[in-house]
Amino acid sequence: MFLDLQDRPRPFLASEFRIHLAAEPWEHAGHARLRREVFCDEQGIFRGDDRDALDGVALPLVAVAMVMNMPDQVVGTVRIHEAEAGLWYGSRLAVHRDFRRLAFLGSGLISLAVGTARARGCIRFLAHVQAANVALFERLHWRSLESLTLHDRPHHVMEADLSQYPPCWTGELAPLRRSAA
Repeated sequence: MFLDLQDRPRPFLASEFRIHLAAEPWEHAGHARLRREVFCDEQGIFRGDDRDALDGVALPLVAVAMVMNMPDQVVGTVRIHEAEAGLWYGSRLAVHRDFRRLAFLGSGLISLAVGTARARGCIRFLAHVQAANVALFERLHWRSLESLTLHDRPHHVMEADLSQYPPCWTGELAPLRRSAA
């Protein structure tokens, strides 16, 4: 008998994760699904869908859980876009709730986002970061430029220290593995 586990998170099975530019249709669908789960269902920031005009120009990056060396599901995502020549933004960073204890997923997505933008000519990288996540970004060599309210929530405009992020020409990180501990 075949048990369809398509929509069930399986963090206990995944031991490797691939972080890369979304390329396959199922990765794009997983990117959209995860954003809806986090920003609409879980946080209630948006009603129904969080898509906006930036989705037409942004590059989606995904973290994919691998099970038995096969891609299983999108468990993290972020999008990046160039607002004007050299000025890039990251937005909609999300990690599936069952995978948030794996800190390397969020930091890996951030690293790839900035590195990919650098390879495409980025000279400044900014993001609107929810206040609860500012400490994470500061540990990753970002600084807060100002605080503001977006979608009725406290945020910070933050800037990445580009000297800490080498350009990533391939659009992917080396596979990340969960420690055996």
